[in-house]
Amino acid sequence: MSRPLHRGVLGGGRLSGNIQDYVEDSQMKVKTDKEDLDKSSKLPSDYVSLSLRNPFQFLFSDNSSSKQDTIENGILVSDPLTSIRNRHMLTLLFLKVTLVAIVILGLSMSFLWTISLTTTSKGQMIRGYRRLQEQLVSDLWDIGELSLGSTKFKESEFCSLESENFVPCFNITENLEMGFTEGKEYDRHCGPMSKQNCLILAPPKYKIPHRWPTGRDVIWIDNVKITAQEVLSSGSLTKRMMMLDEDQFSFSFASSMVDDNIEDYSHQIAEMIGLRNESYLVQAGVRSVLDIGCGYGSLGAHLFPKQVLTMCIANYEASGSQVEIALERGLPAMIGSFASKQLPFPSLSFDMIHTAWDGVEWDKKDGVHLIEVDRVLRPGGYFVWTSAYANTQARDKQNLKRWDFVRNFAKDLCWDLLSQQDKTVVWKKPSKKTCYASRKHGSGPLICKEGHDVELPYYHPLESCIGGTRSHRWIPIEERSTWPSRASLTSKELSVHGVLADDFMEDNLNWRSLVGDYWSLLSPLIFSDHPKRPGDEDPIPPYNMVRNVLDMNAHFGGFNSALLDAKKSVWVMNVVPTTGVNHLPLVLDRGFVGVLHDWCEAFPSYPRSYDMVHADGLLSLETKKQSRCSLLDLFFEIDRLLRPEGWVILRDTSALIESARGITAKLKWEARVVEIDSNNDEKLLVCQKPFLRSQINTI
Repeated sequence: MSRPLHRGVLGGGRLSGNIQDYVEDSQMKVKTDKEDLDKSSKLPSDYVSLSLRNPFQFLFSDNSSSKQDTIENGILVSDPLTSIRNRHMLTLLFLKVTLVAIVILGLSMSFLWTISLTTTSKGQMIRGYRRLQEQLVSDLWDIGELSLGSTKFKESEFCSLESENFVPCFNITENLEMGFTEGKEYDRHCGPMSKQNCLILAPPKYKIPHRWPTGRDVIWIDNVKITAQEVLSSGSLTKRMMMLDEDQFSFSFASSMVDDNIEDYSHQIAEMIGLRNESYLVQAGVRSVLDIGCGYGSLGAHLFPKQVLTMCIANYEASGSQVEIALERGLPAMIGSFASKQLPFPSLSFDMIHTAWDGVEWDKKDGVHLIEVDRVLRPGGYFVWTSAYANTQARDKQNLKRWDFVRNFAKDLCWDLLSQQDKTVVWKKPSKKTCYASRKHGSGPLICKEGHDVELPYYHPLESCIGGTRSHRWIPIEERSTWPSRASLTSKELSVHGVLADDFMEDNLNWRSLVGDYWSLLSPLIFSDHPKRPGDEDPIPPYNMVRNVLDMNAHFGGFNSALLDAKKSVWVMNVVPTTGVNHLPLVLDRGFVGVLHDWCEAFPSYPRSYDMVHADGLLSLETKKQSRCSLLDLFFEIDRLLRPEGWVILRDTSALIESARGITAKLKWEARVVEIDSNNDEKLLVCQKPFLRSQINTI
């Protein structure tokens, strides 16, 4: 049974100044009127092809298919209900024609009236006229819903049970059948058949995750694609990593995917860099870490309280996924394979790159994987590599050959070998570019030409040249501001990104205000201020029901920054759409995590990854820039990524928000429109995805 929204979100409301009482939404009225209309007339399905992008289409639909007469033995026989239906259809047609005439006449007269106004009053009247137009669109949408009957409100179908863990674009079996080999079968391949316009059900025994920070260390076994038997029958390494306790996994910081425990291991890394312990990583300029083949996120979980943000990437796995379990723990993670394509990050994105027992063949393909590591690593950053190849006491001839290749190639990349202990090696990328010119001719990869060194590497083929050296963002990590000062870029740093300091400051101030409004609107439902569900007792802070947020149109990362300023214990996946301006380098330079993405394709993550999805202006951006996917496709993808009982906050123009509200009915979401300000052309759509237990039990 799905949990209803609190009264605070059930109605519409205004977010100007103090939060006002919410106005009751008209959606229930529409539904009631629709049901009454269905009793008197049941329209055939081919009558109702209303496009979500065109709320006026119902005015011009063809009624010819509504005839119910039949021919029997050459005689025309009328259906007993035909005359009633025909009268009703004629009435509807008459109303539609009348409505069209009124609309045309009204718009014409109001336009003539507007242009006759004096210059002084034109501005105010035009703004009022636009609001009237938006209200007209909304009213026509509601009338359209009534006239279309029950088929407009037909809910979406559920996907098959086999899809509960499926990620579009990462079908390894299909990739093998298409001839992809040598690791390319793990790469991302999006085609026309990648879309799934159905609702993915949670596993039958799925449970709502524990609140943060408990959920970081304890997860429900039925929420991920791994069984208790797989844990118990696996090797001693996995047994040391996880403790099975009835129906949940408990992750112990006393063990990890390396031989020593995770605390000792991270302490060892810090010492190899020259620090007292891992708590000093931030002071050394390390804020963001890319963890390749992260296991189950143990390193990231340990570093998170120390203000070091670790992004896990690993190949797609049909079962026992590293990324899926890391996300279930509420840790930053995404599917990422660089077998043949670049990662969707710009050059110079991370302060440290870590990899341990990852399965990557670093000595193959002429070192192209090491070149990709170098591309996304910032100047002065660290590459930490733990591998059996590096074990000086247990090397056979084959491992020695592999080690020699990696060591020599790192030297050709101008990396400085800082330290080596047992199976772990730490290199440091040069802070200055002088080393590249001083190399012997023909040794190591060349510097990328200008056309091959791009800041928008959206799954481009891997390059065999050294990238990032031409970037204006070539700033050593020791010269950058340390966290948390890094989140507020200086005027000089902003000029590198072509952003004015005033615009940046204004964006930050606006988001601080908006986050305060969001909290007032949604509390005491989800956040750490009052994280309470109906019937629950208040937990002790800082327990938090929202651990991660997917910001689908991050801009400058202002939403992320405002959450941190408000002391909210959440992390944000900042997504910069490929259809918009590429601000991802700026977002990453602020010390946040983020990725480029085309929202007409599936996001590289498992179903049920995020507690909240947020988007500001994304609907406008997507409808203006491209037409190869619809808003409905976008909302199916949001539903796939959102956890049961998760939240959606969309901010956009009034017309698009009203259109989106119609889509939410198909997805079975509970949704309400909230007016931001009477003088504003924008509205909020606040939704909650229900936990559909009844459907799960019946399928």
